[in-house]
Amino acid sequence: MHLSVVEKVFFAATVRTLSESSRYHVIPYQSLKYGVHHSKTDQAMRLTIPYGKDDKQFLNLPEENFAGKIYPKDVEVGDERAELRRALDRPVAGPSLEKFLEGGKDIVFIVNDGTRPTPTCKVLDALAERMDLTNARYLIATGDHRAPTEGEYRFIFGKHLEKLRPNIHSHSSRNDPCVFLGTSKNGTEMLVNEMAVNADRLVIITSVEPHYFAGYTGGRKSFLPGVAARKTIEQNHKLAMKQEAQALVLEGNPVHEDMMDALKVVKDKPIFAIQIVLDRHQNIYKVEAGDLHESFAHAVKWANEVFSVKIKEKAEIVVSIAPYPMDVDLYQSQKALDNGKWALKEGGTIIMVSKCREGIGHDTFLQQLSLSEDPRKVLENLAKEYKLGYHKAAKMAEIAVWADVWAVTDLDPELLKKANIRPFATVQEAVDAALAKNKDAKVLINMDGSITVPRVG
Repeated sequence: MHLSVVEKVFFAATVRTLSESSRYHVIPYQSLKYGVHHSKTDQAMRLTIPYGKDDKQFLNLPEENFAGKIYPKDVEVGDERAELRRALDRPVAGPSLEKFLEGGKDIVFIVNDGTRPTPTCKVLDALAERMDLTNARYLIATGDHRAPTEGEYRFIFGKHLEKLRPNIHSHSSRNDPCVFLGTSKNGTEMLVNEMAVNADRLVIITSVEPHYFAGYTGGRKSFLPGVAARKTIEQNHKLAMKQEAQALVLEGNPVHEDMMDALKVVKDKPIFAIQIVLDRHQNIYKVEAGDLHESFAHAVKWANEVFSVKIKEKAEIVVSIAPYPMDVDLYQSQKALDNGKWALKEGGTIIMVSKCREGIGHDTFLQQLSLSEDPRKVLENLAKEYKLGYHKAAKMAEIAVWADVWAVTDLDPELLKKANIRPFATVQEAVDAALAKNKDAKVLINMDGSITVPRVG
């Protein structure tokens, strides 16, 4: 293949090195390996931007404005089933799964809902080799989310759905009977679904990736918020209003520390955790199993290896994408904004890209954002009282204090305008408008903004 001089220069500038010194995980020109590509016309790049499950948009961008695409880091993935077998046979702490289940009369699996990428069905495939899955019950840890759709049930349980359906219950934080187990130092009253409390064997299936205010998903989150009462979730999530509650941070993070303290009430409960770290293509990278907290600590190290991505410098424009299934609504998609902010220069523009296919989600946070055109006033109002969802408004308002917050969604543009989010129909329109403010601005694209946390270094 013959490349022009300009093409050679572009290729050399954008190809990603696999060395330790690599900063940007950039898809090089001519590469089709990951299903996205760049093409060039008159020194402009044509970038493919995923939009929803199957749709895509295109962005034509002058190459001098392109700072790179970032993804979770590439890691070497082995045989998924072998990795699962290893973890189940040799947990980081405690007995093997078979030993753990011995004598169990009421076995309950706590599994993630369909808004998480957790490959629960793959874990069930491995477990089916070791036990009769119909001898257990399955509690979906929705937290305060809605119950799964039929498609999400199929995503969670795969081929096992029909035979397990009579044994599956989706947690309702508002309606399910919950048992009071105790109170944390911060006053969080630990009310947990009685199905989990009454089980004599609990197995947790979860995934571990960055979380914008709890530090990381997984581990203790299966209980709080996973199967906790709404009152409990609200008391804990109030702590997310604090600046210390942020992605990749556990020590000193008030939300995480409150979860850990609240979870002391189940310290005597027999719990076997299966915690998964995925790669950027949602293949199983690592599995840690056994003791809830020990396996979580190990999984966090792997998650940090994948999802914390170093960049050379911040950009004036950041496009942060909430990919399927994290694009379910604005409430969930906000995570892409919060992660993307770490790559944004002060005074810059952040553009969230998310279908928001089911609308707003919890509308309490949007109502708060709509109270004033001044984000500082929004933060002042939020400080007076807390209701579940207000932390989302606070995190968005905090960004709006020092940057422009824009969005490409399927939502009613008027709703976004009222919330001081500038709406756009396409990524192209949004980026063009941002470049009109600053023609020399660099554009950085966070392709998996819901879980990729950029850090300068």
